[in-house]
Parts: sequence; structure tokens; C-alpha cells
Amino acid sequence: MDPWEKLNQKLLQCRECPRLVDWREAVSRQKRRAFVNEIYWGKPVPGFGDPQAKVLVVGLAPGAHGSNRTGRMFTGDASGNFLYPALYRAGFANQPVSNSSQDGLKLNDLYITAVCRCVPPENKPTPLEIKTCGVYLRKELDLLGHLQGVIALGAIAYQVMAQIFTERGWLERVKPFSHLVVNNCGGHPWLMASYHPSRQNTQTGRLTEAMFDQVWKTARGYLRRV
Repeated sequence: MDPWEKLNQKLLQCRECPRLVDWREAVSRQKRRAFVNEIYWGKPVPGFGDPQAKVLVVGLAPGAHGSNRTGRMFTGDASGNFLYPALYRAGFANQPVSNSSQDGLKLNDLYITAVCRCVPPENKPTPLEIKTCGVYLRKELDLLGHLQGVIALGAIAYQVMAQIFTERGWLERVKPFSHLVVNNCGGHPWLMASYHPSRQNTQTGRLTEAMFDQVWKTARGYLRRV
């Protein structure tokens, strides 16, 4: 079996966090009025993208009526509506739209995942839930053999990735979280931080389109030509 298929098969069967299992399934039953006729995914959400990716993007967790509904990272909600146009402008995606898992979206040189794979109540996974889910994130890092850098969307994702980098001996001193901060790790992948493209950030102007475009432009500049 392909190692990616093996990993995702294990992920889809995961029921390690009872609170998250109950919540993801409850949301899938109750639904939002706009999606009442849709069948919700209601399971852990696998990573998505190019298995030969040079850049890994790490978010926090699936959205209740986005990824938890569609089964694909950052698909079907406001965060995805902000993320994928930026990836398209930077050449990391073949289209700026991400509405369903069957819409033809493909990523180039980029793979998207999250520190927590099940939608959490109030979008707040507990430290234990994040730790439990970390086995999948670490395995994805192992499988991405061409990885050159990681972009963490939001402070929690950045903290989790900094911990993993430190555990692996890739990073000794972690820079404090701020938008566009970059940790250069010698011969290991670099670690960059960005504000999360959540509605709370984009609608308040904390994260603008120009600011987000700069993230992907910077990433492009860091990629080694091989």
C-alpha cells in the first residue's frame, strides 16, 4: 500500500479523542441551514496537496461547516476563500476556487495539513488533542522527502511546528511568533509564520490580501532551484 494511503487510512479510522468525535459527528447531523441537503464528511480530515511538495502549510483544525463538511483542508469556508486565491496568484494552485473535494483543485509544490484533524468545539482543540493528533503531522513530515520549508498559519500552529523542529534538532532558538517571521534552520527546512486567514483576521484588517501575498512571495524566494 502507498505510504500516503496507509497514513490516511489510519487517520480516517481514528477515534482517539472522544470530545472531538462527538462534536464532529454532532455538527454533521445538525448541519447549517445553507447546507442542509448536503452529506457532511464528519470524519478526520486528511492532508491535501502535492506529495512531492517543497512547502508544507500547517493550519489549526477543520472548520465546522468547511472542511468538516467537504472533507478537504480549507475547503468550503471563509478561510479557504482567502487562502486559495493567494495560492493561485503565487502559482501554488491551479485555480483560485475551493468549494468541494471534486472541484478540480490541484496544488503545485505545496501540501496543506493541520495540527488537529477533527473540528473542535469553538475552534479550540485542547493541548492533549493536539498532542494526540501530532503523530499524523510528524508522519507527513517524514513522507515529504522534498520539503524545503514550512508555513504555520496562526500562533498555535507555529508553536506546534517549532516544538517539532526543536525535537528533531532542526532549530535551537525559536523566534517569537509574528507575521512573516522566518527561522532559518541550516540544511533543514525553514519555518515561517503567518497570521491565520480566519474571518476574524481578514475582516478586521489584521491580515490583508497584500500581507498574505507577501507570505507566498517570500516562500517562493526561499525555494532552492533543484
